[in-house]
Amino acid sequence: MSQSQTPLSSPPNAAPPAHRQPGLGRRASTGPRRGPIPFDPLLGRQVLIQHTTLAGFRHHSAPRLWEALETRALLTLTREPGNPHDPDAVALYWRGQKLGYLPRGENLVVARLLDRQRRLSARIEGLAEHGEHNRRIRVAVLMH
Repeated sequence: MSQSQTPLSSPPNAAPPAHRQPGLGRRASTGPRRGPIPFDPLLGRQVLIQHTTLAGFRHHSAPRLWEALETRALLTLTREPGNPHDPDAVALYWRGQKLGYLPRGENLVVARLLDRQRRLSARIEGLAEHGEHNRRIRVAVLMH
C-alpha cells in the first residue's frame, strides 16, 4: 500500500473513534440507556427522528401544566413558519396547550418533514423537576 492510501479497517487493537466511546465525543449519554420504541397500536409503526429537550419552558403553559405532565405523554408538533424568532419553528402541544418549542438549531429536519406533510408526533421521555428551564422536559420526535 502506498503512503497516500489508508487502510480500509482499523488495526484490531485500535480504540473506536471518540464519538463511539461511552462518555466521550459528540453526545455522551448522561441518563439511562434508551431501549427500542415500543409499537403503539393507535399510531402504528414509528421511526425515531431525534431526542431533544423542550425550549421555551417558562414562556408557555409548561409550568402551569407541570403537575399533570407524565412520561410517555403524546405531544403534537405544529409548524410556525411565520415565527419572528425562527422561520423553522416547531411548537410542541399537549392537550391543546403550547408547552414550548423544539430548540432552534435542532428543528430543521422536523420542520422540513412537517412542510412535506409527514405524519410526526413527539412523546415525553423524561421530566426533571429541578432541571434548568430548557432541560426539564426531554422528548422523542417520531415519524409514523
